[in-house]
Amino acid sequence: MAPESPDAVRILTPHGTVAPAGGSRTSPRCAGPAPSSAAPDRLNPRTDTDGWDEGADMGVAIRTAGAEDRELIVRLLDEAFQDDPVSSWVFPGEEYRRATHHRLMAAFTDIVLAEGRIDLTEDGSACALWLSVPADDAGHGDGQPDGAAAEDDGPARVRLAVDPDNDRVELIGRLTAGIHPSGRAHEYLWMIGVAPERQGEGLGTALIGSVLERCDREGLAAYLEASSERSRLLYRRLGFEAAGEPLTLPDGPRMWPMWRDPRPEGTAR
Repeated sequence: MAPESPDAVRILTPHGTVAPAGGSRTSPRCAGPAPSSAAPDRLNPRTDTDGWDEGADMGVAIRTAGAEDRELIVRLLDEAFQDDPVSSWVFPGEEYRRATHHRLMAAFTDIVLAEGRIDLTEDGSACALWLSVPADDAGHGDGQPDGAAAEDDGPARVRLAVDPDNDRVELIGRLTAGIHPSGRAHEYLWMIGVAPERQGEGLGTALIGSVLERCDREGLAAYLEASSERSRLLYRRLGFEAAGEPLTLPDGPRMWPMWRDPRPEGTAR
């Protein structure tokens, strides 16, 4: 999340998640922080932009993170997104943000470790948080039927865990839930962060590119929200297109929902 850093491509919002096999689906915007646990052993399927190298095609070693990587991931995301426009809106004021922002990153990390997948470069300098969203996931925006109301206190629980006095922690989850597409299975890039000192080396491109290649092979779509004009343009180069109107946060920045249909193999970048 360095100011407009593609590696911190923002996806700082509580979004839909899929429970492990045999369980029911929950949502970070609809459920409180999940306990820390290892990510499911399955194939992979979001964001600020200064850390991306558009032409990079490097041999970056990437592995699936586990519970033992939790603290590393929380620190990495906290540093990467400190100056992100959306994080700055959720946590206004540098002193307050530096004292509190990490709690939200910890909540997000716990949710994705338990219900999704976190890709981590072998040297621990970059990570990407992914969730698999099934076609029958109807979302949890306001007014959603079929039990959505029962889960709708999730954003409130996240706020209570992070900072009970900050309504924006809850609001960001509800607003992004309301624009999340439904009706088609897809991989959701929640967040992607690169250590500030490693931005510009192409690590973000390597992380997302490896997943997009898998999506292309398996015919899967991908979705994210970009939090800056720069990151939006970078994602367009990777095949993402606008998925509706931008979300303008109250008295705050815009977020751009973006969707990518699978491409023929070999054209992911």
